Order: sequence, then structure tokens, then C-alpha cells
Amino acid sequence: MAKKSMMVMLAAAMMLSPCGVTGCASSQAGDGTTVSEQPNIGVYLAGDSTVASYSADRAPLAGWGQQLPSFFNSSVQVHNYAASGRSSKSFIDEGRLQPILDRIKQGDYLFIQFGHNDEKTKDLDVGTDPDTTYPSYLRRYIDGARLKGAIPVLVTPMQRGSFDAKGRLRQTHGDYPAAMIQLGKEQQVPVIRLHEKSRERFERLGEEATKRLFMMLAPGEYPNYPDGSADLTHFNEYGASEMARLVIQGIRESGLPLSSRIRDGNAAAGEPG
Repeated sequence: MAKKSMMVMLAAAMMLSPCGVTGCASSQAGDGTTVSEQPNIGVYLAGDSTVASYSADRAPLAGWGQQLPSFFNSSVQVHNYAASGRSSKSFIDEGRLQPILDRIKQGDYLFIQFGHNDEKTKDLDVGTDPDTTYPSYLRRYIDGARLKGAIPVLVTPMQRGSFDAKGRLRQTHGDYPAAMIQLGKEQQVPVIRLHEKSRERFERLGEEATKRLFMMLAPGEYPNYPDGSADLTHFNEYGASEMARLVIQGIRESGLPLSSRIRDGNAAAGEPG
């Protein structure tokens, strides 16, 4: 009778627990806790083509947001809303921020990277001024996230892979990174200085090795680009992964609680093959 009662209790425990009576399988997080002990959080991305995700028919083109999920443990869900050609202004004007604010919840993160297209000041639908409209639009992302109890994080735009005749990296973002950094100070928002991190990375690699991170493809090298590609703004999958790695480094350096959800060993930069 006692044996039968024990079997009934075990069966009941297995039905009540989705993991059975032996407990859930779990992996170790960066802070020593297990993933099963960490509540799930969302990481939302607002940005341009250098952040965006791309379909297989455009491979090897990739944005850092597309590669970011592989750097976190399973308690983090990355939601990439970045879109090609958008600026801090046009992303909002086209209604792309609102779906993020509708979904984002307390404890989630909103990473915001704009600048490449804000520089197109002759296009009134896209361009912004670094001293006025650029920080004004960025504040709307910050305020929207905070209103929902989420954590905004600013990310300065990474460098293009363009070097001058003397082998020095060209600085193509003007006053936009400095404007974002200043806004971060004023609003007490963490700023990941991706423009500085990418500059240091590219200058250390040198011009030729830096090209291997970008969409610099020979004709016939990839079926999706039969005529090749000479693009020093957008990244291939490897380059996008390296930019994501720099963002991960910035997360750790900023002391964000999100750091505890980074997979071990995922912050060291690699070298192009």
C-alpha cells in the first residue's frame, strides 16, 4: 500500500512540474546563477541598416542586431526592429517606434543606434541636425522606454571602413556621436561608444584586413551578388558579429544588469581570417 501511494505521489509531481521530479535542466549565467532562475527579458533594437536583420537571399549581408542573440543566454529575447535607410526621425515618422513601445515592458531594454542616415541633411524626410533635431528625436525613444519601465541604451554609429591615401581611417559621422554622448550625460542614459570601439578595431586591423568585415565581394563570390559588391558601410556576417561583440563589450563596461545574461567567453574580439 505504501509503495502504491509513493507511485501516485511521484506521478502527481511529474504532472504538476513541466520538468518532472528531477528538476529543470539549466545553464550557468555570467553572475553564477542559473538561466532557469533568471526571468526572461526582451532586448529591443531601433536602428538603421547596420543593425537590421536580413533574409537568406541577401546573405552574407548582416547587421549587428541579427548576430546579437548568439551572445546571450536563453533568458534574453532579442527583438530587432531596425530597418534600412531610417534615421532617428524617419523611424518615428513612419510609425516604427510605436510597436516597440506597445510591446516593451518593465525591465526590458531598448538599444537605439542612429546616425548614418541622420547625416543626409538635404533629405528633409530623413536628415536631422546634430545640435537640435537629432537629440530631440532621440529623447522620444528614451522617454518612451522609461514610461514603460524599460531601460534605454544609446549606441553611437560605428565607423565606415574607408581609409584615406595615407592609410588613416576617415571620420564620417561628424558631430552626431558627440551629440549622442552629450544627450546620454544629460539624460543619464548609458552610451555605448561604438564609433570609438570600431575605429580602434579598424585602425588596429589596417585597411586591407578591415575590408574583410564589410560587403566587399568579388564578382561570382556569392550567388546573391553575381556582380560582386564594393560596400564599406554594410557588414558581412563576420563583420556584423564583430560589431555585436563590441556592443557586448560596451554592455559589460557600462555595468548594465544585462551583463549577467551574456554567455561566457563572448566578449573577446576575433581576427578576420
